[in-house]
Amino acid sequence: MLRNKYLKDWSKIVSYHFPHLSLPEVVGLATWSFGMVMTGSSSLTRVSEFIAKINQEKSNTVRQRLKEWYQDSKGKKGEKRRELDVSECFAPLLKWILSLWKSEDKCLPLAIDATNIGQNFTVLSLHVLYQGCGIPVAWKIVKGREKGSWKPHWLYVFHYVKDVVPSDWQVLVLADRGLYADWLFEAICSLNWHPFLRINHQGNYQLRGDTEWRCLDTVAPKTGTQWSGYVTCFKNHSIDGTLLARWDEGYKEPWLIVTDLEPTQAQSLWYGLRSWIESSYRDIKSDGWQWQKTRLREPD
Repeated sequence: MLRNKYLKDWSKIVSYHFPHLSLPEVVGLATWSFGMVMTGSSSLTRVSEFIAKINQEKSNTVRQRLKEWYQDSKGKKGEKRRELDVSECFAPLLKWILSLWKSEDKCLPLAIDATNIGQNFTVLSLHVLYQGCGIPVAWKIVKGREKGSWKPHWLYVFHYVKDVVPSDWQVLVLADRGLYADWLFEAICSLNWHPFLRINHQGNYQLRGDTEWRCLDTVAPKTGTQWSGYVTCFKNHSIDGTLLARWDEGYKEPWLIVTDLEPTQAQSLWYGLRSWIESSYRDIKSDGWQWQKTRLREPD
């Protein structure tokens, strides 16, 4: 039972935006999120002690409840216990954010990226970019040294949020060059979203209607230059689209970005939004919840 007024009010808000969750799941999610924000930590001990104090409970009672909330069904006491499918929360979370969207422009910038949590985990995540922040709305956590393609994991992430954004919105999906792949470009396009993917300057491109292959490092050959146009990128695993190139002062090399937008519809400066995702990494790591100190070892 939730006795603290503010925790109880927060639980009602969580229940409203995640109607598919059972009452125990809502209470667990509300308790965890409230406790993490108020303590600035994701430590089970710190959150349990804080909630126990404000909710007039025993610390061990809260600790056990919070621990069972994220465990699989086999790790929980009692019969008919079930585990939370976090992927079912991705769409409601994105809907919640869109319901608060203040911009009159129907343009939603998203970013995908991968970050490591120590040597144990790699987190593949999709973030909404808003006012200098990256808000994670969907993710897949894999073991840090897991071998194999990330393709099925990214398709898994897209699957759960693909129908949330209204069809009349323009969705940009930004990614750094370490994630670029031709299948990723095509997968984003298939959602009627627009890829905005940075690529390496090693490789070749071909102007539309031309037969000559040119080196990508000649598009913006020096600082202060920029260019955009229709191209075919790469001789192997080619993609057709728009290439945006820009080399500003203070950068060691240019930005080279491929998108399906028309050259007149896109600006290379938009790629600067991707850096906002770093704020969420600071929140979950060094400046925030200290995820790198986790004792958990299983991605689930």
